Amino acid sequence: MGILNATPDSFHAGSRVQQAKAAAVLAKRMVEEGADLVDIGGQSSRPGATPLDADAECDRVLPIIEEIRHCMPTLPISVDTYRAEVARRALAAGADIINDIGAARLDPEMEAVLVESGAPCVLMHMQGTPETMQDAPHYGDVVAEVLDFLDARISHLRGQGVEQLAIDPGFGFGKTIAHNYILLDQLERFAVIGVPILVGISRKSMIHKVLGTDAAGALNGTTALNSWALDRGAHILRVHDVAEAAESVKLHHALTSTRRERDDD
Repeated sequence: MGILNATPDSFHAGSRVQQAKAAAVLAKRMVEEGADLVDIGGQSSRPGATPLDADAECDRVLPIIEEIRHCMPTLPISVDTYRAEVARRALAAGADIINDIGAARLDPEMEAVLVESGAPCVLMHMQGTPETMQDAPHYGDVVAEVLDFLDARISHLRGQGVEQLAIDPGFGFGKTIAHNYILLDQLERFAVIGVPILVGISRKSMIHKVLGTDAAGALNGTTALNSWALDRGAHILRVHDVAEAAESVKLHHALTSTRRERDDD
């Protein structure tokens, strides 16, 4: 999943694009590099980000969705939003998937959008809101609590008739660096929920703070952790750098193929 931020303030400058035609060019390049889908967001969810209203968010993402859909009719497009109105209008403009950092609970109308549209949705765990999530996040058992939350959300939405769901543990969203690494190390535990697992760690502070660099210098660390995430059961990597992530996927496939051959013997 290639990241396309229709924002002026997302933390990695290389993902920012605000003109529709430039966004389509970037999306095309991502596909050529190995992206299976692109994720378009108009609201930065970095810690402390100031929220936009729905109209402003739509003004950012809808022209880009429409242009990419026009240029690449079959490319799966995800819209990164927790607002029901934005999701509804984005689906009408050509988006296929909703990627909701609020797990369809920050906007009381989001569940209705999912039920009415039948659109697939990624449900992410976040402690607090983007404005407050890094204010001393605390857990008794971070893996158990995140797992229980996501399992409950999946069960609830399935009870409403929503079937096409995936989960995201929410790396960096209301977690300390230690919490993030515990979640990554025990990612295989999330397989019990029985839905695809999305991992979004690309260039985040859990990488560059450990390495003593910044987001711009976190590509190599991102590649390393993406590879480990794949080996712990990740199905989707949400990334700024598609070519490098695609190489990780190919190499992981080679590794797992040798395991299967050995097991067959």
